[in-house]
Formats: sequence, C-alpha cells, structure tokens
Amino acid sequence: METYNNPVLARLPSHLKKYVVPQQYERYTAIDQAIWRYVMRQNYAYLKDVAYYPYIPGLRKAGLTIECIPSLQSMNDSLQHIGWGAATVDGFIPPSAFMEFQAYRVLVVAADIRQMEHIEYTPAPDIIHESSGHAPIIGELEYAEYLQYFGEIGAKAMFSAKDFELYEAIRRLSIIKEKGDATIGEVEEAESILNNIQQNMGEPSEMGLLSRLHWWTVEYGLIGPLDNPKIYGAGLLSSIGESASCMRPEVLKLPYTLEAIEYPYDITKPQPQLFVTPDFGRLREVLDKYADSMAFRVGGKVSVDKAIACHNICTVTYSSGLQVSGVFQTTAQSDGLIYIRTKGPSALSFQGKQLDGHDKSYHAEGFSSPVGRLAAAGKSLEYYTVDDLAGAGIQIGKETQLTFESGIEVRGVVQSMIFREDKLLLLSFSPCQVTDVRNCMVLFEPDWGTYDMAVGEYITSVFSGAADKSAFETQATVSNVKSAQQQYDEDTIFLQGLYADIRSIREGHRAERTVQDLFEQLVDQYPTA
Repeated sequence: METYNNPVLARLPSHLKKYVVPQQYERYTAIDQAIWRYVMRQNYAYLKDVAYYPYIPGLRKAGLTIECIPSLQSMNDSLQHIGWGAATVDGFIPPSAFMEFQAYRVLVVAADIRQMEHIEYTPAPDIIHESSGHAPIIGELEYAEYLQYFGEIGAKAMFSAKDFELYEAIRRLSIIKEKGDATIGEVEEAESILNNIQQNMGEPSEMGLLSRLHWWTVEYGLIGPLDNPKIYGAGLLSSIGESASCMRPEVLKLPYTLEAIEYPYDITKPQPQLFVTPDFGRLREVLDKYADSMAFRVGGKVSVDKAIACHNICTVTYSSGLQVSGVFQTTAQSDGLIYIRTKGPSALSFQGKQLDGHDKSYHAEGFSSPVGRLAAAGKSLEYYTVDDLAGAGIQIGKETQLTFESGIEVRGVVQSMIFREDKLLLLSFSPCQVTDVRNCMVLFEPDWGTYDMAVGEYITSVFSGAADKSAFETQATVSNVKSAQQQYDEDTIFLQGLYADIRSIREGHRAERTVQDLFEQLVDQYPTA
C-alpha cells in the first residue's frame, strides 16, 4: 500500500489496504492536465450557480485546484483537518469494500483520468469524478456524517454471487471504454455480457437495493426546493454534460423518499429522473428506514436464510453476544430457526474480536450449533451462572444432556465454558453426540472431535463479512481484471509535447515559440485535438 501522511489512512484494516495502489503522478501527461483544467474550468463556470455549496472553497478544503490534477498527498494534507482521507484504487472496487472505506472516512480515488473522447462524462471512475465530485462537499459536516453512516450500514449489507458478477462486468466495460485502442467489437461484447447479467439478477440483494439509495443521493442527488434544487451528487458535479442537462424540465424531479429504492439505474446513460431532498437530514431518515429492514437489524430465521442464499462469508450474532462467521448452509428442517451450520473455515468472536482458540484454522471444517431455549428451563441458558449450571448438572468433567424445546438434544462430557460480561457464550463437549430427535437426524457424532456449542436463545443480527475482519479476512477480493495502461504512439507523444509547451508558457516559463504559433500547429496537424 502506498503510504500517505494521514492518521485516518493509518487506521485502515489490512484487508482494505490491499486495494490501495500507487497514484504514480508522473504518468499524467500534459494532455491529462489539460483535460483536468478544461473540465474544472467548465464545471466552475456552471456549477458556481447550481451547486449546493460554494465550489471553490470546497475545492480548497479538499486540497484541489482548477489548474492541475491533485496529488493524493496534497488531498490528504487538507482532508485530515476535517477527519477524512483519500486513497488511490484501481477503478471500480467491490461495493462492500467501497462502503467499508467510506465507514473509515476514506474517499477512494481512481487514479486514472478520462480520455479526450469522454471528456463530458465517463462511466469509469476517474480522478475527476472521485476528487472534484466527492471531496469538496466533505467539508459539509452533516453530509460527511451521512456518508460515513452510509458506509457503516453498507458494510453490513448482504450481497449475492450475482452482485459480484455484475460488479466485474461493470468494471470490465468501464475499462474497455476508456482504452484508447478498444475496438467496437470489444465494447459490444462487454456490453452484451453486462446486459445479460443485469437481465438475470433475480431479486435484488440488500447491497443491490442499498446501492440505489447511494446512487440517487451520493452520486446523483439534488437538494433544496423541488422546483429549484441545487446539485450535491458527485456524478453530476464531475460531469460537464449532465450537470447542465439534469436541470432541464424533461428530467423528472421527484421528492426523495424510500420509494427511490424502486428505481434501478444505468451507469452508461443519462438518468431519466433525479431525486430531491429538502435537506441532508432527510437522507439519514430514509437510510435508517431501509436499514430497519436489513438482516443486521432484523435477525431471526429470515436473516439467516439471507446468509445462506448469499454463499459468502457472513456473521450471525446470538442473543448471548457470540458471533459466528463463515459460509452458512441449510440445516435441520423446521418452521423456525433451531440450528445453524457453516461449511469451511469459520470463526467465533465477541463484540468484533475473535475468541482465542476459535479461529478459522481451528474451525477449518465449519461450525454448527443449536439456537433456542432449553426445555423446561426457567431462563435462557446464556443467563446461567456457574452455580446455575452446576444445579442443572452442567459441570466441567461431567457428562450431561441438554434438550432444547426444538427437539435438538446434546449429550456429552463438558470440557470448558466461556463467559463474557456475565453471559455464557460457549460450552465445549468431548465426546459428544447431537441429535435432532423430531427429524431422526444425527447432527454430530462422538468420533468427530470436540463439539463447541454456541449459547443463545435467538439470533439478534446477521451481516455480511466476518465479525473480526482483521483476523479472518486476511485476503481481499481484488479483481483480476486490471485497468489498461495507456500505450502511446509517436504521433500522440508529439501531440503531448505541444500541450506541454503550451502549459509551460502559461506557467510563466520562457519558450522559443509563442502560444499562437503552437496553437496554429495544433489546428493544422490535429484539428480534432
């Protein structure tokens, strides 16, 4: 990871640092610098009247100027004063990672810059969009808090295998479109793959729905009165064309409510409607309303079913506070939730910290445990004290039998107990047999080793990813599709030299040729440049 002098970035966990790439500022050509200056001058000329906030002061707060592409260090020098940071990444990164960066108050900035033919708008993330679009408004405290809060919610959202396929297809298309030598066939093939995935997504996941709220606020949001709103969305602020066209009457303006979640979007086309919030407080209200329906707040069987359908690492939290992280599988048949099971490396945690001895190497084959209340028990097992356990015949070194109201039966010799904050989290048995009596199923055999039984009457929360990501997710899911490195022919290199000469003169350096002379050569040899 490229290091920047900003304590905000120093706090990033290791699995996020793997997405960070060097900016390589020296790769920006004089044409790249001219594109930045042109877009920024055009944006300022228009946005000073329609942007929600004073644009130039916002740029300065973020360490940006109209004159040149920013270095990430200059951005971090400024952003750290308001508790934020910025890091360069290779184009699109997975939505879950993007959200987590946001939760850590870090703006991810694509290091690339759009090509001349896409100067008004590019579907690919670039340094114009990420820095001049997102960064200036971070100085608005209420909005910055919303952005961070959105990241915290988004980092917990369930996503599907289809979501990752869609991400890869969007990333591939955006990279191909920004390639200087991309053929029509390459673009059409990438568009066909993307369209096919979009048409076969099935029911949208939590992340899919949440991304719509993100799009209609953070990227394409308007604020103020419905009949005269201002722009605050980064996608509009960084697009010369759409920042103007979005204000036309034919672009429908709708009040921002939770109904925005019903509107999908297409990143490759102008948006047919936009949503207007009266203030930033409304953004958080709508987000909270949706979050109330998400698995991390709902818990229970419906949320565990989402984890099973996810086919990715998820975490379930028992009412005792014990957290189980892994890839969840279908288990015992029942109308309610009576048993959970993971397959492959799994881990146990409490309050986001992995329990000693219960990492994914110990639970390499998975984890399984009942959920529910003991039959004829006066209180939940998680509230049993050591004396209560002894009174129930549950003592270390002694054989015991636990029968749950669901019909799950655990019989074995108690080997250990784990308590946290006066709650019983875990009982370990060896040897042990676990049986689903009602369905006549053996769930754990004595010769399988130690049976670690989670304690908890119900599941309070289910969310995407591991509870202790630093311990569990040592590898980030980084795309194999990399942004193309521009290759320049001799003619383009000569053109870049002319741009460099003009920039040098404008910056006050002595030159053998005049701007008029250079301009006439450009018009003569490069009429479309």
